[in-house]
Amino acid sequence: MPPSVNRTELREFLRSRRARVSPEDVGIPATVRRRTPGLRREEVAQLAGIGITWYTWLEQGRPINVSSQVLDAVARTLFLSAAEREHLYRLAEVPQPPAISDPPIELPGHLDSVLGALDPLPAMLVDGRTDVLRWNRAYAALHPALVSAPPGRRNTLWQLFAAPEEQPRIVNREEQAPEAVAGFRYRYSQNAGDARWQDFVARLCTASPLFSRLWATHDVAPPHLCDKRYDIPGIGEVSLRATSMELTDHPGVRLVVQTPTDESSRENVDRLLRRATHV
Repeated sequence: MPPSVNRTELREFLRSRRARVSPEDVGIPATVRRRTPGLRREEVAQLAGIGITWYTWLEQGRPINVSSQVLDAVARTLFLSAAEREHLYRLAEVPQPPAISDPPIELPGHLDSVLGALDPLPAMLVDGRTDVLRWNRAYAALHPALVSAPPGRRNTLWQLFAAPEEQPRIVNREEQAPEAVAGFRYRYSQNAGDARWQDFVARLCTASPLFSRLWATHDVAPPHLCDKRYDIPGIGEVSLRATSMELTDHPGVRLVVQTPTDESSRENVDRLLRRATHV
C-alpha cells in the first residue's frame, strides 16, 4: 500500500476510533453538549501524555516520525484491541514490537500437595496481576470456566469484569468491583513500567466498560480481601471469606484460601464438590 494511502487510512482510522470513546468512558464529566461524538483531540493527547500538536499531526496523517511508545499510548487511550493496535502500527509505518508475553512462573511441585490438603476449602495460587497459577479441586468446582480459560484470561479480575456470565453469580458484585480495581491499581503502581501490566489493563479496558470507568477514577487502596457471596445454580448461596498469604520463596505469588462464613455455606461447598466429582 503506497505511503500516501497509508496516511489517509491512518487519518480516517484514528478519527473513527476517537469518535467511539465517550468522555464518560475515560472519567471526563459530560458537563457540556458536544457537537460531535467521542473525545476531542486535545483530550486524547492529554490522556495519552503527548503534545496536542503532535497528536493532531498524527491524526491528520502528516509524514512525521512517531515512536512505538507514542503509538502504544494512543492505542491504550482509544481502547484499541490487539488487531486494531497492529493495524495502527502498519498505517503509521512503524515496525510492531513482538507480542507481549509472560515468562512462565516455575513453582515447586509440593505446592500442589498443599493445595490438595486444603480441600474442601477452595484455594489457589495467584500472582500480583491476579493470574491464577494453580488451584485445588474445590476451587475448580467453584470456578470451572476460570480454570479452563486460556492463560491470558485465567485471571480473577478478567473473570469479574470481562466474563461475569462464565462464573457463579457474585451477589455482592457492585461492592466487590470498585474495591477490586482500587486494590489492583495499588499493585499496578508498583509495576507501572512493565509493558505486560500495561497491556493487560488496555485489554481489560477494551473488554469491560465497567472496568474502564472504574479505572478512570484513579481510586487506589491497599489490597484487601472481603467476603464474596456466590449464587450457584442447583446449590444455593455460598459466602466465602478469603485469607491471603505471600510465598516467601516466590515474591508476588500468594496463596488464597476461601473459608465458608457459615454452616450453610460449608454444606453447600461440600455439595458443590460432590457434584463436580460425579460429573
